[in-house]
Amino acid sequence: MSRMLELVRASALPFHQMMSASKGALHVPSEEMVEILVHLAEHNKIFGEAARLTLAGWDEEVCKNIAADPKAPKEILDYWLAANNVRPALFPVLIENPSVPVSKLSELATKLKGEFIDVLIASPRVRSLPQILQDLSTNHYLSGAQSARVQALITGHAEPVEIKEEVAIIETPSAAEIPGAQPDHAAPNPPDQLKDAEGMDDPESDSALVAFFKEHANEIAAEADKPFQPIGGIHEELPAESQSKAVAAAASGAMAPASHAAVPAHPAVHKKLVNPLDEQRGSVLQKIARLDVKGRIQLAMKGSKEERSILVRDGTKIVALAVLDSPKITDGEVEKFATQKNVLEALLRAIPMKRRFAKNYAVVRNLVFNPRTPLDVSLGLMKNLLTADLRNLSGNKEVSETVRKLALRMFKQKSEPAHKN
Repeated sequence: MSRMLELVRASALPFHQMMSASKGALHVPSEEMVEILVHLAEHNKIFGEAARLTLAGWDEEVCKNIAADPKAPKEILDYWLAANNVRPALFPVLIENPSVPVSKLSELATKLKGEFIDVLIASPRVRSLPQILQDLSTNHYLSGAQSARVQALITGHAEPVEIKEEVAIIETPSAAEIPGAQPDHAAPNPPDQLKDAEGMDDPESDSALVAFFKEHANEIAAEADKPFQPIGGIHEELPAESQSKAVAAAASGAMAPASHAAVPAHPAVHKKLVNPLDEQRGSVLQKIARLDVKGRIQLAMKGSKEERSILVRDGTKIVALAVLDSPKITDGEVEKFATQKNVLEALLRAIPMKRRFAKNYAVVRNLVFNPRTPLDVSLGLMKNLLTADLRNLSGNKEVSETVRKLALRMFKQKSEPAHKN
């Protein structure tokens, strides 16, 4: 143990030096500085928060080198493997480190979610440990595709063959089966509406839809009966004159077109007050309200830009996530989604997990500035922001204090070289 680390652990340094330590500003090697920061983050009540912020913005390459080192201190490895501190960029390196015990891998295999499960499945080390694969198979967060891959590894079967065979079964469903067609007496019939949507015969969209149904089979089955309930409510989509129609459609689930008998005595006067675009949007909302989860997923993948803008706010997570998987979605749409506060946190978390969107600076900036973005996501993306945006972010009262503090610190760090010159 270095002399400086001993002094920090004993809280024997003067206050100003402890403050410098929490900011990563001591004149010690990077590896030692990280160890000092981890100790402060875990054990020091006064400087712990500052140390955690510093660690969150620490140079990624330096962190990877430490995470891969078999001689890295156990306290550092444990810190980065904790649920609150795990970083997607470090996780693949950490689990291959032989200093991380098998018991820790076993614990992670039963608790992790989403993309971290994919990393475990792809890990050469995990694949060589049958017990970890068995533990992973008990993880109730596994998607249908992930479960199939784990079982293929356990049984020793080739993954691609098994998955292709299952896709072949799903690849040719009838148009009625995909959206969960309603009985013949229902009017109008949702599949007929879907056929009229923009680009519904696009082979690329068809392929993406089949893959999505395959990967998320368990989640879709669990959410099958959930109605359309947009985050924030339908009132945000329409002006007052159109709200009543859309709300009624969502409540009934299968509203027939209004009869002429219900038209007011002076219809011409009211029609002049309604924007045609609002009427059209109300019609789209009514169509969406009639669809079940499978139907909304199909529309999210194959429908129009307007339909995606509504479905991205669906309170059913699997529907909202389907919007991001649509081959038709544009970067401009995602830039807008990244600013929205009336979407699920799961959607904001999923956006930077897709390489195409993570490379878009406007998307990254919008996510960090969005107060609804999960804190760990914002902290992980901040290192990509330009100096001017860091300055603006540090004064943004809508985001959390933790984000503002780290933004100010990173702004000062990036500004220092310019001042010195």
